[in-house]
Amino acid sequence: MAKVKKRGDSWQIDYTDPTGKRIRKAFKKRKEAEAELGKRVSLIAEGRYLDVKKDLKTTLGEIIEKYLENHPHPIKEHYCQNFKEYFGEKTLLSKIRYVDLETYRNHLRRKPTKFGRIRKDATVNREMSCLHHLFSKAFEWEMVEQSPFERGKSLMLKENNERVRFLNDDEIRRLIENSTPHLRDIIICAVNTGMRRGEMLSLKWSQVRGGFIYLQKGIKTKERREIPINDELAILFKRIKAQQNHKGATVIRLDGNNVIRWDGNSVEGQDSASEYVFTYKGKRVKNIKKAFKTAIKNAGITDFRFHDLRHTFASQVIMRGGDLKDVQELLGHKSMSMTLRYSHLSQEHKKKAVNLLNGLTALSRNRHDVTNDADFGLQKNL
Repeated sequence: MAKVKKRGDSWQIDYTDPTGKRIRKAFKKRKEAEAELGKRVSLIAEGRYLDVKKDLKTTLGEIIEKYLENHPHPIKEHYCQNFKEYFGEKTLLSKIRYVDLETYRNHLRRKPTKFGRIRKDATVNREMSCLHHLFSKAFEWEMVEQSPFERGKSLMLKENNERVRFLNDDEIRRLIENSTPHLRDIIICAVNTGMRRGEMLSLKWSQVRGGFIYLQKGIKTKERREIPINDELAILFKRIKAQQNHKGATVIRLDGNNVIRWDGNSVEGQDSASEYVFTYKGKRVKNIKKAFKTAIKNAGITDFRFHDLRHTFASQVIMRGGDLKDVQELLGHKSMSMTLRYSHLSQEHKKKAVNLLNGLTALSRNRHDVTNDADFGLQKNL
């Protein structure tokens, strides 16, 4: 039963909303409390109480539609389909609680992949991150009063990102020798820049200028990066550009009844293959999974993924005296914690450098520093 009662220095309204939830709210003055309670009771009687809280009338399907309209992406579409199947497309946002989110996360951990394997923590985190973003946007768009994620601690799992598999000099040589020509160019670029596969396959000539590769912010990272082009990469780019100009500088195409000579540039705002750095048989390279798998097998390299070429780049830079801060910026890591996985390589090579001096002062030590075993034992205790 709806009522107004005195609570200390304030007046409190107490009633049950149409969903069965008990509502209590305090006001400074009795008149304010009575007026607000009367308004809410009237809305309940007229069936319009859901206008008070938008999350009591907004469904999951509605927010997903708005979300994908503003943030379209194939992976997000896949995640959102999972959300609808699990929670229910017609489920009110107000019905999804923190415990439901935690239960969904644990459901993902138990759910095998399409290959029947155990789902990795990183995979679970990517999907939960999308769900978190969905509710964050719903709050910004005033479709919920509060995200259920804010009612408890973080639901993100601690990922094991310590894997550092990189190629040594001989493995790099074998991989390049066993790669097809178009894959070989991509691998050389990866080893010399640390770029991600998607960044290289979408790389355009307009991003290569002034001795740098300019990467725009993307899905994986929101930061722009500038990667210097070393001598080896400059030679590669010049060769690729020369080959592309030689093969397709002038292409004849039909446009209605007219014959037009086309110099390879984009037409009517559409991308052409010649705009991209990495092409094969006149077409942009979009998939190298099969070619890379074959190259790895023929090169006799095991336990290696394409993404590990980023580790190869970073590890080789560090082992050659590079700075961790520089590697962080080149790889586009937001924090140094991701880059510190390579710090042990720097320490090991510092030790090797110092050990090169072994024997340099041996003659002096034999003559002056150690006279007998007793003296040496005394020095060890100092």
